[in-house]
Amino acid sequence: MVALAIVALALPALMFALQQQLDATGYLRDKSIAHAVAANKLAEVRILALASATLPEDRESGVVTMAGREWYWWLRSELTEVPLFYRLEIAVALGEDDEQSPLYSLVAFLPADLEAELEVPLE
Repeated sequence: MVALAIVALALPALMFALQQQLDATGYLRDKSIAHAVAANKLAEVRILALASATLPEDRESGVVTMAGREWYWWLRSELTEVPLFYRLEIAVALGEDDEQSPLYSLVAFLPADLEAELEVPLE
């Protein structure tokens, strides 16, 4: 009877701990995918900026599908205190209304002249 009481008390605690582990795994999966979405968007911005010789200005947003789910992204671009350098912030979330609390946020600094970035002196 004592053993049954111990099992009855331990089993719910074990189930609760297992549920917390599963929730954390799902969160890490979502955060990893959000990172990939942000990195892809940054690569896209760099390629388009190289092709058009202009960086995006102010704000952009959109939706992309990855891993069978829709991901919302917001890009904010602004000039820095350093002349001809831009600060880009890409925020990614699962919900359209989650811009203020994204799953992942990526910050990058890009020169206004992206071709100069490609000209690396060889020694």
